[in-house]
Amino acid sequence: MEYQITISEILKPDNYNSKYIAKVAYINGQAAKGNLLVSIQKDTLNPELEIDTTILIKTQTLPIKAPLNPDQFDYKKYMRSLSVHHQLRFKNSDIIHTIKNSTTLRGLAESSRTSIISKLKTTPIEPKAQAIIQALVLGQKRDINKTLYSQYAAAGAIHILAVSGLHVGIIFIILQFIFRPLLRIRHGELFRSLLIILCLWAFAFITGLSPSVCRAVTMFSCLAFAGLLNRRSATINSLALSFIILLFYNPLWVLHVGFQLSYLAVLSILLIQPKLYNYYMPRTYIKRKAWGILTVTLAAQIGILPLSIYYFHQFPGLFFITNIIVLPFLGLILGIGIFVLLLAILNILPDPLAKSYGWIIEQMNAFIGWVAAQDSFLFRDIPFSKWNVIACYFLITALFLFWSRTTGKRLLLSMVATIIFIGSFIMEIETHRENKLVIFQKSRKTLIGIQQASEMKLFKSDTASLTTVTYPLKSYSVANYIHKITEEKLPTYFNYNATPIVVLDSLGVFPKISEKPIIVLTESPRVNLNRLIDSLNPIQIVADGSNYHSSVARWKVTCEIRGILFHHTGEDGAFVMKNTE
Repeated sequence: MEYQITISEILKPDNYNSKYIAKVAYINGQAAKGNLLVSIQKDTLNPELEIDTTILIKTQTLPIKAPLNPDQFDYKKYMRSLSVHHQLRFKNSDIIHTIKNSTTLRGLAESSRTSIISKLKTTPIEPKAQAIIQALVLGQKRDINKTLYSQYAAAGAIHILAVSGLHVGIIFIILQFIFRPLLRIRHGELFRSLLIILCLWAFAFITGLSPSVCRAVTMFSCLAFAGLLNRRSATINSLALSFIILLFYNPLWVLHVGFQLSYLAVLSILLIQPKLYNYYMPRTYIKRKAWGILTVTLAAQIGILPLSIYYFHQFPGLFFITNIIVLPFLGLILGIGIFVLLLAILNILPDPLAKSYGWIIEQMNAFIGWVAAQDSFLFRDIPFSKWNVIACYFLITALFLFWSRTTGKRLLLSMVATIIFIGSFIMEIETHRENKLVIFQKSRKTLIGIQQASEMKLFKSDTASLTTVTYPLKSYSVANYIHKITEEKLPTYFNYNATPIVVLDSLGVFPKISEKPIIVLTESPRVNLNRLIDSLNPIQIVADGSNYHSSVARWKVTCEIRGILFHHTGEDGAFVMKNTE
């Protein structure tokens, strides 16, 4: 089929493909609407496509695959939250025609950001520092290497790299200070609020008008509007108003992790921080500021903690140290960063200023690296289900109500919430204390796991690689409360649940047995499948991800003709067999 599509968003590329979201204009010459995930194989001869580029391509849409392993990240569900249900995969050489349409506002914003980044790259600032500046000021994280990104995550400072509510909030405070003299003139509050809103949207523009920044700017525009009305008690109402406006524009945003965390953090700060702050009143200015930052950090962390653990399964124990040191200077770093970029755009950035700013960023990176190195304070692989999240927020709400006003009913509610929270963990642990065999899907590898409650025996063809800390074992072991994994060399024959399991590798050698087995084909064994079926009379045949696709297709046809159940982990997902004993 022939598709005419227009690039609307640039996604983070993987090792082999550039990725985009594109709007469909025509299919086979007929007008159409919808979004597609577009994956284009990377090559050095063709640059990445820009937003608003229209391409004509003759290809077929493919479904976005559901997870092939248990407890794997559901990319299909994530793309569904972006209103994307199908994908196109092709090479640059497959494109029939490419044109650059009239630029949309989003395209103009992305083009401006790209131009600013190219100017930044001509400065004497070190590449690592440049990558942080791009993320911090422009919301572009693609140039940050994995090691540095992991260090920020381990130090509890990942929010610094994602331009969202924190950055917009800091700019909002800076703008309030800058435009304070306007309050002395007639209608000064009106001019001040309008200028703040205008500057916030200008910042959103230079960051490429990304959804996360637009959401944050909308939120703080509503807060500025509340200040315009001179209603000091309207902050929560303004927060609710921005929430409703954004969901009216796109209801699926409520499924986005950033959207959920942003609103929970701001709501927690508004409700919890004043109460925390009033517990202690430092005498000196510096102590008051430090205490204020600590209470803001604690309040935000309380609000986002359950969801953060649910999504990322880790908790940085030294987050408060990171935030106490970094947050007081973040406004200054952000403000200087915007000034440095402005001078770079005008080609008048002095080298000493650029190097000095780069040095500040390098020192921040060094501090983050030091905090991240304190590995004993990073709690990883924490199992936390959606039921744990619900129970935890119920507990937080109950304790907050009891904290606000001590009554017998609220004490009882807190006790009930505590019992429900503890019970949710007991229920989850008991639910996952299963005994089952899992043949995982992993390209070019064979992984067979036998789970017995909280322990797993892992059979693998390659005993040299570290499998237990990588995909797909890591997410599976966290979700299923597995605390111990022992690795063994893959046998050619074993029994599970009174059923023989015969494993054939590239040699194609198999034992002769009387019972009907399940046959596992690995490493594309050179075997005549019809003779194998005649010899062993199997219940089912399973082909894992270590086989050639051509071999799998041939085996599938043979099994259909012979009436044998066939399971390919590359298409049907991991093979799971539960112990019925």
